[in-house]
Amino acid sequence: MSDHNQVKMTEMNYDKDRPAAENPVKIEDLSLRDGHQSLFATRGRTEDMIPVAEMMDEVGFWAVETWGGATFDTMHRFLNEDPWERIRTLKRYLKKTPFSMLLRAQNLVGYRNYADDVANAFMDRACENGMDIFRTFDALNDYRNFQTVVPKIKEYGKHFQGCICYTMTEPRLGGNVYNLDYYVKKGKELEAMGADSICVKDMAGLIAPYDAYAVVKALKDSVKPPINLHSHFTSGMSPLSHLKAIEAGVDIIDTCMSPYAYRTAHAAIEPLVMALLGTNRDTGFDIKLLARINEVLEKEVMPKYRHLLDDSKMSIIDINVLLHQTPGGMLSNLVNQLREMDALDKIGDVYRELPRVRKELGQIPLVTPTSQIVGIQTVNNVLFDDENERYKMITGQVKDLCYGLYGKTAVPIDKEVQKKALQGYERGEEPITCRPAEVLEPELEKAKEEIADLAVDLDDLVLYAIYPVTGRKFLKWKYGKEQPPKEVLPRTMEEARAEEELVRKAKAGKLVEIVKEAPAKGENTRTFNVFIDNEYYEVGVDEVGGAPMVSYVQPMAGQMPMTPPAAPTPQPAAPAAAAPAPAAPAKEEAPAAPAPADTPEGTPLTAPMPGMIVSYEKKVGDTISQGETLVVLEAMKMENALPSPASGTVKAINFSSGDSVAKNDVLAVVG
Repeated sequence: MSDHNQVKMTEMNYDKDRPAAENPVKIEDLSLRDGHQSLFATRGRTEDMIPVAEMMDEVGFWAVETWGGATFDTMHRFLNEDPWERIRTLKRYLKKTPFSMLLRAQNLVGYRNYADDVANAFMDRACENGMDIFRTFDALNDYRNFQTVVPKIKEYGKHFQGCICYTMTEPRLGGNVYNLDYYVKKGKELEAMGADSICVKDMAGLIAPYDAYAVVKALKDSVKPPINLHSHFTSGMSPLSHLKAIEAGVDIIDTCMSPYAYRTAHAAIEPLVMALLGTNRDTGFDIKLLARINEVLEKEVMPKYRHLLDDSKMSIIDINVLLHQTPGGMLSNLVNQLREMDALDKIGDVYRELPRVRKELGQIPLVTPTSQIVGIQTVNNVLFDDENERYKMITGQVKDLCYGLYGKTAVPIDKEVQKKALQGYERGEEPITCRPAEVLEPELEKAKEEIADLAVDLDDLVLYAIYPVTGRKFLKWKYGKEQPPKEVLPRTMEEARAEEELVRKAKAGKLVEIVKEAPAKGENTRTFNVFIDNEYYEVGVDEVGGAPMVSYVQPMAGQMPMTPPAAPTPQPAAPAAAAPAPAAPAKEEAPAAPAPADTPEGTPLTAPMPGMIVSYEKKVGDTISQGETLVVLEAMKMENALPSPASGTVKAINFSSGDSVAKNDVLAVVG
């Protein structure tokens, strides 16, 4: 820092004689979208954004990211919140700062390319509801997928920020595919499309400091729109890369408020403000105001979400991301999926298989939805392939990718994999080369007919068109047709603090307290197995003298003690007379839900993994051939067509569209 850029500062008086910077770095805050998406699975609720919204409006951010990405999906599916209402609500508190959203181009806020009529309707509603800046990306960097949404952005006079998804095939920038020329070429393509700014979107935290300098410098020399660097903290390099990008002349940097920063999120704003203080790139932000915002987030918001944070690692960085390039959110999803399948010991195999699958599928960048496409197919390969056959269970999205429905890959897809994926594919076995949406039939009118009984306005209709299964379920909750389940309701601060107290007692060995005057165990004490998530407990219940009373709670052998629910009284609906459970080895899988007692004889089709029923392709009484698709099961947003285990007649269907199922649940019976 040169002398003329220094300022005289007295202790704790950062703004005294602080001159305005010649070229201040602009900051986009990601806390209200990418921050909580990265750290606690996008579970942040609108009500917990309001306490800091007005203060954040005073900071001077270039933009605040409030929407897009996974928020649209998570809000209606897991939080019982209307995604459109979040924009309208926050606009009442953030009146000066522009709103930014992450738009997945023709994918919109979903996981596939939607027809042009749906894309146009979505863009109309996003603009009219108050979105200002559209950070637009395509997972394959195929800008043909921008051709519908960008004209809408321009029509409404909004800001079109075009993204280049940053990825590599080498440990550092270079190689035959993703090199400096590639990024400059993509920047020029975006400029030609009318981009108001260009974002280098480093979704996995891969960009090294000197590579950040090189990419930003090359773009600044080649194109006119301002350059924005978006780099996740995952590898630990992003603060260093920010500084080198600033040296190269970057215009905008993405950060988070410190409670929502680091790990797989983004670097915090506060250290950057202090690092640039008094320089010609000084942000001009008031560090004291930032501190007040953080205090509210720490004390009034974060306690509600602490249970969702991954505290399994001491380190806040994951250097392995430089090897497998999988974004942090996808990593946590893969781990959870393997855990639910009792296959967490296969995570090493997944890491080894993932680069191979990525290469075979066209060396595609790993960002939503391609990160899910590659990740879930990798899990399927590890769990279901054998020495004689690879790609035994191919997801519907891999088939779509091989057909060309996502766009053009950076390098050709492996011919053998493509041929196998497209064998019997409903659209044809010859891949397309045109813009993907050109082969998609209009979807909006059909959606309108299907949801006419529930949709009240265009916002409802668009939500259903993008998410038909979970969208219908949400609209039933929204309009009082069904009661939302407890798990989608908000947690109160009182519940969060009660849980913290239970954790504190557990750590102190005082989780189970014996009442001094507890009666002696009676002769009629019964023993029950109580299942909580994937672990279970042996519980003694004594009915002598009135209401049942928990007399002891004993974790089974090999299990770690875990926090019981906030209301620990057992429910009376239990097996009539259960024998004591035998000692269980560590990681014993809880049995799947049994088929109904009246299930007819035949060959069962069981769920190979936990997931959600999308649809049954047959109904009871239909004939079906072995290998023909019977059920479409969604696992981690990817669809798996499950074949009939036998030829015959469908004798039973045990679930409905939208139902969640566990591994080994009997989905249907063929006899």
